[in-house]
Amino acid sequence: MKQNIILFIVCMILIPDLSAQKRKIERAYETYYAGEYYEATDQFKDAYSKTSKSDKNTRTELVFMIGECYRLINDPKNAETWYKLAVKSSVSKPDAQYWLAESVKKNGKYQAAIDEFRKYKQIAPSDARADQQIRACELALEWSRNPEAYKVDDLKDINSRESDFSPAYGRDDFSLIYFTSSRDDAAGSKTHGATGQSYTDIFESRIDKKSKWSTPVPVEGLNSEFEDGTPVFTADFREMFFTRCEAGKREKKGCVIMHSTRSGDSWSEAKNAKILPDSLVAAHPALSSDGTTLYFVSDIPGGFGKKDIWMTTRTAGGDVWSKPVNPGPDINTPGDELFPYVRNDGALYFSSDGHIGMGGLDIFRAVAQPDGSWLVNNMKPPINSSADDFGIIFENDAEKGIFASTRKGKGNDDLYAFELPPLKFSVTGLVKDEKTGAAIPASVVQLIASDGSNLQAETGNGGDFKFSLKQDVDYIFLASKKGYLNGKEKETTKGQDKSRDFMVTILLTAIDKPIELPNILYDFGKWDLRPESMVSLDKLVETLNDNPNVTIELMSHTDSRDTEEYNQDLSQKRAQVVVQYLIDKGIEPERLSAKGYGESTPKTVDATIIAQNPFLRTGSVLTEQYINTLTSDEQKEIAHQINRRTEFRVLRTDYEAPKK
Repeated sequence: MKQNIILFIVCMILIPDLSAQKRKIERAYETYYAGEYYEATDQFKDAYSKTSKSDKNTRTELVFMIGECYRLINDPKNAETWYKLAVKSSVSKPDAQYWLAESVKKNGKYQAAIDEFRKYKQIAPSDARADQQIRACELALEWSRNPEAYKVDDLKDINSRESDFSPAYGRDDFSLIYFTSSRDDAAGSKTHGATGQSYTDIFESRIDKKSKWSTPVPVEGLNSEFEDGTPVFTADFREMFFTRCEAGKREKKGCVIMHSTRSGDSWSEAKNAKILPDSLVAAHPALSSDGTTLYFVSDIPGGFGKKDIWMTTRTAGGDVWSKPVNPGPDINTPGDELFPYVRNDGALYFSSDGHIGMGGLDIFRAVAQPDGSWLVNNMKPPINSSADDFGIIFENDAEKGIFASTRKGKGNDDLYAFELPPLKFSVTGLVKDEKTGAAIPASVVQLIASDGSNLQAETGNGGDFKFSLKQDVDYIFLASKKGYLNGKEKETTKGQDKSRDFMVTILLTAIDKPIELPNILYDFGKWDLRPESMVSLDKLVETLNDNPNVTIELMSHTDSRDTEEYNQDLSQKRAQVVVQYLIDKGIEPERLSAKGYGESTPKTVDATIIAQNPFLRTGSVLTEQYINTLTSDEQKEIAHQINRRTEFRVLRTDYEAPKK
């Protein structure tokens, strides 16, 4: 009897506690579904701390929801921590594994994220997101190793400890910017349940002659008690469109695009631009340069994902907008597409977490194609990062401007200036002896450029030279030195999108000894040039054109098979065929002479020949007697082929072509 009474008393105590715990969880979900993620975080934590450890299902669900709240208030570090707890639970929660991988990625730990996405792929093999995210992490690692050339700087004069984002230039000299901020002096004094920050207002700041931005102040006449932000101007800066979002406790209210006009230095009372019918959400306006096309963000039916970018048009100077059109799946994805911006050339910039990116929102550039499609490219680092990157603007056609990012800075969202520095090119070169590899000091190097530039330098003791180069120009570097044939190398800065120091080596050939023409080959007993000989002879044509004051003797040699008389005649014919080929290519006949040497001058084996034929001995003369000592018919044939060669030697270096 006593035991029953005790059990009854315990139950009476527990029932109210269980009921209270249930109400706590329900309130947390109500707050969450109202979009008040910041407040819901503490409520879920409180409910989690009061839940019995034996109730594993409820604890796992609450841990997961805490992770969801941190993800939605853009706190990936804490999100990763709580998703890990959910994944470690004995209760299966596949979504927790996916969002853990996403959080690890957003924290910039790409290799670890790949491992987590692979774990998710094992749980949900049919979900294509896993492969896409693994590829995104692999690309992020590659892009991080080879970033674009943009220079990015934190705008410390403007940024606060709160959110600062969505800039817009307010003058055509880019000395005035408007931007969105939740800093302490914002007029919207309420705290946003989704972020824990004040409602945002539109602020302005001006730059002085020392390139310092003034302390931002709220724009007079525009801001309300609600959230105001994401301004954009017409090209004449007489009209402004921006977003206003009304929010109430435990309820979601919509965002609309507002419109105001400037009179002097004042803005008119903002009114709903009526981009969409009442009750439908429209935000993040962006204008084409002629002011007739407006892009905006909405989740209205007919899209491809969560929030899509849409476009609408008006007649010049009108205030009635057409039925919105979705630009299609090239732009919009199953994820979010936000913060559009239209450049003067018509290129559309926007942020997305649905396209392959580095983490969170990345900034993309989209160019309309003739067939109506869009070519979309990720802007890569340093513009993009593992954090959210969004809200980019440009100074007209210049590759410079401002964007916002949640990367580590002064506050939550910060503004960053970016600029693509002018490309710088140079060439560092060496002039060397082709045979010995030794540097050739005091040689003259001439730079000949496709833009008409013509410079000259002398190599130092190490045979080195250096020139500064220009963008989009072809260059020839011509080196000369007494006792050598001129040599040259080519480079171009055309098509180069990054600064670069080119390295070139110019090899000069000494003229004190005969110079062999490689790969001038003949069939046994014939003097017809084989097709593979043309490459070497065309190079000789180029050499003669680079050395217009040189005359040469073409020297042809045979092997020792057959009679001396026959070989002498054969070699003369072979030399003459080469001379005729050069004449046909435009070389003056007076610069050329042909002489056959038959079998009288067998080749002496040097290091170059040994490199290809190690069975020969350095310094050996390939006489018939020596060749007969070789062990195989194949080796003998190779030696005979080496003797069947064509060389040239320089006769004069003072030739002058007759004046025409």
